[in-house]
Amino acid sequence: MNSSFLQDLDPTTSSIEYLCTTAEKLVEENRHFDAVLSLEVIEHVEDPTEFCKSLSALTVPGGALVISTPNRTVKSHAAVIVAAEYLLRWLPVGTHDWTKFITPEELTLVLQRNSISVQEIAGFVNNPMTGQWFISDDTTINYIVFGTKSNDAKNEDPAL
Repeated sequence: MNSSFLQDLDPTTSSIEYLCTTAEKLVEENRHFDAVLSLEVIEHVEDPTEFCKSLSALTVPGGALVISTPNRTVKSHAAVIVAAEYLLRWLPVGTHDWTKFITPEELTLVLQRNSISVQEIAGFVNNPMTGQWFISDDTTINYIVFGTKSNDAKNEDPAL
């Protein structure tokens, strides 16, 4: 590979557009993306179903959607809320509401209803001794979903 090709892949010098906004605002602006990432967000929104509709509306047909979130299990409550918020103070107390956590099955169903076909689900696991995170088959605490939007789906206003 030549160095100019590698430079084009460098996010600090490439033409990637980074935006700090809401999914709903981007839908209002009629924006569409080849890939939409929502990492550790859905557990904080008021209406996850409407949020997923917005994410789908932002994803072009054939595009990718990636969502990561804690699972709603006893184990995730212990790890995310009790340990991370109260014991280790990694996060401010009250950051998470366990009742807003969504299971992989629930998320898959919501995405399917919005023209997103879930291709893969994997767990995120933290090694507390090293502080490193890695992908795992264990989805009981955190997980990530990769899906693609149906090629015959249209980018419509999710409010319709």
